[in-house]
Amino acid sequence: MLFGNQHGARTFSVLHEPSQMTHLKRELGLRDLTLFAIACIVGPRWIAVAASAGPGSVMLWIGAAVLFAAPLGVAVAALIHKYPDAGGLYAWTRHDFGPWHGFLCFWLYWFAIALTLPNSTMFAMSMSAYALGPKYAYLADNQTFVVVSTFVSLWIALGTNIIGMKVGKWTENLGGITAWLLGFLLVGVGAIIWMRRGSATPMNTPMHFTPAWTWETLGFFGAIAFALSGMETIGLMAAEIRQPERTVVPAAWIGTIFSTGFYAASTLALLVLIAPASINELHGLADGGNIAASLLGWSWLTPLIAVIVLVNSIGGWGGLGAAVSRMPYAAGVDHLLPPAFARLHPRWATPYISILVLGGVASALLFAVQLGDTLRAAYQTLLSLMVLSGFIPYLYLFSSAWKAGRRVAAVSGIAMTLLTIVSSAVPTGEVGNIWLFEGKLLAGTALMVGSAWLVYRRRKHIAA
Repeated sequence: MLFGNQHGARTFSVLHEPSQMTHLKRELGLRDLTLFAIACIVGPRWIAVAASAGPGSVMLWIGAAVLFAAPLGVAVAALIHKYPDAGGLYAWTRHDFGPWHGFLCFWLYWFAIALTLPNSTMFAMSMSAYALGPKYAYLADNQTFVVVSTFVSLWIALGTNIIGMKVGKWTENLGGITAWLLGFLLVGVGAIIWMRRGSATPMNTPMHFTPAWTWETLGFFGAIAFALSGMETIGLMAAEIRQPERTVVPAAWIGTIFSTGFYAASTLALLVLIAPASINELHGLADGGNIAASLLGWSWLTPLIAVIVLVNSIGGWGGLGAAVSRMPYAAGVDHLLPPAFARLHPRWATPYISILVLGGVASALLFAVQLGDTLRAAYQTLLSLMVLSGFIPYLYLFSSAWKAGRRVAAVSGIAMTLLTIVSSAVPTGEVGNIWLFEGKLLAGTALMVGSAWLVYRRRKHIAA
């Protein structure tokens, strides 16, 4: 059923029995919301991606933060205040641009998260091999090990979210806390190595920090902007935030500032340990840890980094899975998806059907993207496709921010979003078959938009 509120927008609750209503519960305070945002934004896999581009990536981090991440935080805070609905992006776009645009925005963003989860999990599972010791380090590049362990870990992370935010929020809290721990550990180790041996990467003049403006750099910028995205997830949790008028703005600013500092400082630390040309995007952190461990005699360092990355990643998966499941829930309430999506668990009050479907689609995408490619090229395809599908909804978000009066944030955000969408189609050196890479992007995008239209038309006809 739909209920009005003082802002004229709609909030959602679902009637299961004539005498009982199940509502989303407000479990997130300022601390929880801040750590939730950090867990959803910070992904250790992006450190190696940025460091492989050299010291110039630090300027890209700062530029993406000023021109995209900060405007995103401003826009999200304004839209949560204007439309405090469950569903976030879906609800905002639906209100401002109509049902079809709301549905397309939800559909593309949902698929982006379905792609993000296996991508992030592949990185964490590749890193996890180093936690087992040097004897098992070869598993980091073993496609069978990475894919199977990714599948299992994905379902464990998503399954815990069915229990509800009262318990599940602690997973995201751990994800946020371990981001701080990992940042301090990497910077501390990098500083020690710098003082003892110097840097493996020349970084002693301002010229070293000037990005080389090439097509490959443009592709890296897309990944960096995507790495700083995620603040919109707190909008998806709007119906579960306690006192949103007091908590959203500080949570958004703390999350944005910390994430930018974490990425820039951690990238510098990794560049101190290892030269850009030697950095592997899947396990570059572990390789840097091995170098530091050898120089310092700390045999425990690499396994510790691997464990922290794994815990942090689980928090991120939990946060993304919990947040994005609220979108099909809201669409189900609007009868644009089958009624099952509008159901909340009778005991835990979670949209459990949405979580299960997300896990199924993410698993299917994990296996499908491996076809005809190496592990590294499959990882790059996942990365580009999720940036492409994930950033189209930001065009709607920033357009809504324009309507909400946040004009400067909207202009900056739209410009950076368009630049990132273009850059996502630029293959990196990891891609051997460019035509296969571009074909997967084209086919994947067409499939997502086409399937959205087919489902929307059918459900709209049924609802009518």
